[in-house]
Amino acid sequence: MNPLFEVIPAIDIQNGKTVQLVGGLRGTEKYYGDPIECALQWEEMGAKTVHIVDIDGAFEGEIKNKSTIERILERVDISVQVGGGIRTEERVTELLEMGAERVILGTAAIENPTLVEVLSDKHPKCIMVSLDSKGREIVVEGWEKRTSLDPVKAAKMYEEVGAAGILFTDVDVEGKLEGVRGGVIEEMARSVEIPIVASGG
Repeated sequence: MNPLFEVIPAIDIQNGKTVQLVGGLRGTEKYYGDPIECALQWEEMGAKTVHIVDIDGAFEGEIKNKSTIERILERVDISVQVGGGIRTEERVTELLEMGAERVILGTAAIENPTLVEVLSDKHPKCIMVSLDSKGREIVVEGWEKRTSLDPVKAAKMYEEVGAAGILFTDVDVEGKLEGVRGGVIEEMARSVEIPIVASGG
């Protein structure tokens, strides 16, 4: 196995439960139980990092499953990265103080790239940017609003302002269990030096 390659299990949280959405669409939810137990199981199976997404927060623009995320951070001894509905500097600082190793900005990063630069200066190696793509167009606000931004060009820009990494989600195949598609993610990997987490599929 490539030593630079790591599999990071994801736990999406909606209404306090582990959930999977197909194509990022509301109404396609499949529930899988307690997120805390899921995190502990991944840790027991050897995961070095777990990826947490507050799905309610992503849709509503404000973190909604804080207590569940906090309990995960208290219970596991592995690295945790958190995203979903994180839009302010105060919320980023709070999550890092709670024990998150990395915080992921999506909509907030797209709307205000300067925020990424400011937070990356304050919290080196702790700020990732989520670039979610439908048909090679970045989408925000819980994958419901399209932008005109190209994900590869955006990745280069966020690398320049100090982002510690990129989380790239191919929304078109999210939750379909068909495997990660190449194309954009391969081009992105050739274009930047910072780590990229490939998600979706």
